[in-house]
Amino acid sequence: MGIPETRENNKSESEVEAQGDDLPVLTTTTERRLMAKVDWHVVPCLCVLYLLAFIDRVNISNAALLGLKEDLNIEKGMKYNTALTIFFVPYVVFEIPSNILLKKMKPHVWLSLCMFGFGLVMVCQGLVSNWGGLMTTRWFLGMFETGMFPGCFYLMGMWYKRSEAQKRFSFFFSSTTLAGAFGGLLAYGLGQMDGLRGYRGWRWVFIIEGVLTCVVAIVWFFLLPDFPEDVKWLNEEERAYLRAKLAKDTGKAAGHASLGIRDILEVFKDWKIFIGSFMYFGQIVTAYGELLGWVNG
Repeated sequence: MGIPETRENNKSESEVEAQGDDLPVLTTTTERRLMAKVDWHVVPCLCVLYLLAFIDRVNISNAALLGLKEDLNIEKGMKYNTALTIFFVPYVVFEIPSNILLKKMKPHVWLSLCMFGFGLVMVCQGLVSNWGGLMTTRWFLGMFETGMFPGCFYLMGMWYKRSEAQKRFSFFFSSTTLAGAFGGLLAYGLGQMDGLRGYRGWRWVFIIEGVLTCVVAIVWFFLLPDFPEDVKWLNEEERAYLRAKLAKDTGKAAGHASLGIRDILEVFKDWKIFIGSFMYFGQIVTAYGELLGWVNG
């Protein structure tokens, strides 16, 4: 004897999951399709952004191989190493202020502005004539790039649950690997322009990559998504579902609560922050130390 078909028997997978999680029901799509749409609009934009930021940050090593140190007379002593190091001073100092500004402004405005800024600085770096000019451009490069890494992480946190974000973070980090592989090949090709219009090859590396970054920044101003409640490619049902899911996962952290000094100080009371920081410190020291040793070698 067959079982009568009722509405309870015919519930879609999305309805069952939504009711089990106490979330709004999706009737026009499934959660998998919704998250695929979010992935397509969010992850590639942030990966390209960080890819260009990382290329612009480390291309000085390729420029050094193309004659930068000789032309600026910084082969001896600590001048070259100091130019590498000074980048990280504003990079560290301005990270928290950058995210505060990100919350006050739209992400597509702030991140695109930072991106255009470090692209413009990169062009200027291709025009420097001495060590002082190199130090100045490296300082401003660090200042503009400081918002990229924490800003991208913050924006991802506004779209994904903590359990969902991990896989997206792995794709985001992979863009740095691609930058290392692609950046060297690009620098080699640009280095062949040595002598064109009186500029050395290493200058063209900075200029062309800087112009490319500025162009992408202008395009990204229109493509980079803000928060779920702001974008036009979500309907009201999808928007409500994402809001409810994030609120259930992170509570007030998923909202736009004001950020004050007390909130910042609370971060330093969490021991997990320090453990994660030391782990990342070990990873970055190894990566940058290997890069520096390769260039100096």
